[in-house]
Amino acid sequence: MIKPEDDPPWVPLVDVQRHNASLRPALDAAFRRVLERGHFVLGEETEAFEADWAAWCGTRYGIACSNGSAALYIALKALGIGPGDEVITTAFTFVATVEAILMAGARPVLVDVDEATALMDLQQVEAAITPRTVAVLPVHLYGQVGDMVALRQLCDRYGLALIEDAAQAHGARFRGRRAGTFGDIACFSFYPTKNLSALGDAGAIVTDDPQWAERCRLIRNHGRAQHHLHVQVGFNFRLGELQAAFLRAKLRYLDAWIARRNAIVGTYRTQAPGGRYWRWVQTVPEAEPAWHLAVLRTPYREALREWLHAHRVQTGIYYDTPVPFQPAFAFLEVPPDRFPQATAWARETLSVPLFPEMTDPEVHRVVDALRRFRP
Repeated sequence: MIKPEDDPPWVPLVDVQRHNASLRPALDAAFRRVLERGHFVLGEETEAFEADWAAWCGTRYGIACSNGSAALYIALKALGIGPGDEVITTAFTFVATVEAILMAGARPVLVDVDEATALMDLQQVEAAITPRTVAVLPVHLYGQVGDMVALRQLCDRYGLALIEDAAQAHGARFRGRRAGTFGDIACFSFYPTKNLSALGDAGAIVTDDPQWAERCRLIRNHGRAQHHLHVQVGFNFRLGELQAAFLRAKLRYLDAWIARRNAIVGTYRTQAPGGRYWRWVQTVPEAEPAWHLAVLRTPYREALREWLHAHRVQTGIYYDTPVPFQPAFAFLEVPPDRFPQATAWARETLSVPLFPEMTDPEVHRVVDALRRFRP
């Protein structure tokens, strides 16, 4: 038996410290640049990052804000969505997606997900449309996109806005187009574990519409058109200059990081393809993921998790409870059998380590542990 002191180091689920340590000179330079300017909110760094991020995504306008949750709320309000409106979204996501709809004053209409991809079931989207529906809000879960062409066509047919929650999908593509370019507005998070990450909270909105871009800028800064002129009700959702500078320093590496993430997942899928005991999350045809998480599905989750932990491989669960069954959303009064696929995903989903700085030996330790698992 291996003694504890002889155990190998853990393979972490994600290693933010390792990720940022490799960028220390660039981050130090960004910090000094902001400090020397003495301008800390909505300055040159924010404007430059907004332009850089919009260009990278393939859109005309970028609006930086305090976090991804704020981005969703701002987008909804910029489109004029509020009380009496319904917004269709997925039952299987982080709660921020649904919180933003509620904070805007609208009613979330939740639909189930696909059994293979965990993405919103498009057939159920159409069935959920009512005369009060004003928008559809898909979530690009785990770093993948669904059939956004079909969803765009559906929204156009019914006259609905399309808002992308791309918080986990920086760089993911469908038919060659990046996430964020299909919707009227798209929202991103730069939380410290995301594919592009700040050193704290940060977010952004992208759009091709100048009017919506201007509305977003107003809402994120107290509705301020000029220094003492407030033309609408907004709030403080501004991004600090330090975070914008850090994001600018990191953006140049994002394509390489995505390639490494995808290569790691590719190794997992080819060398530990699953079968009887687990299966990897699937992608839709013509989609190119930019994997944020390496996600599998297994009816033996606790046994597999214990096995991986015994082999010093960290795991995570995203997410263990569909949104409508969280205590905070009990007022939606959703029957417990309403979303069978979301419930099954919540019961069986498991994430294994994924971050660009993973070494090949770490990747192969995960592969070896997965291949040798038996419940």
